Amino acid sequence: MKLVIGITGSTGVIYGIRMLETLKKLNIETHLIMSEWGEKCIPMETEFTADYVKSLATEVSDEKNMAASVSSGTHRIDGMVVAPCSMKTLAAIANGYDDTLVARAAGVTIKESRKLILMVRETPLSAIHLENMLKLSRLGIVILPPVTEFYTKPKSIDDIVNHGVGKCLDQFDIEHNLYSRWGSS
Repeated sequence: MKLVIGITGSTGVIYGIRMLETLKKLNIETHLIMSEWGEKCIPMETEFTADYVKSLATEVSDEKNMAASVSSGTHRIDGMVVAPCSMKTLAAIANGYDDTLVARAAGVTIKESRKLILMVRETPLSAIHLENMLKLSRLGIVILPPVTEFYTKPKSIDDIVNHGVGKCLDQFDIEHNLYSRWGSS
């Protein structure tokens, strides 16, 4: 399996980082694209560096490199996750405005009928945000905001982050033990 992981400039970069850490442990190939602001959010929100995050991926492409392999539908991937997905990136994807490699790779994922998951991060949501999400949802894109669950009685931020990442992995039928499933005890 090979997944493209996009990290954009919204709070919650830890979701993309944990996704990469988990996929690396599971020996799943990843192609990372970070937006300029996604990269800037890393030291603002975590103890990690951009270099550490890049080291987690099998392959890394600069967001300005519109000739990267993932900008073409002939490049085989199984799907893409944008975690976190800023409202700017959501709008670009929803309107086919491929101004960055993250948006272009998402557009290619859509046109090739591959699974695309957007971990949208914003609150409150405006009608514009909701319309963009609805437009994409009608195309089969999974809108997966990292909503906190409490039935597992999370004891740390890591527990909350792991649940969000685990929900994304579930979309690809990737086995993991990031959280306890409902009814399992």
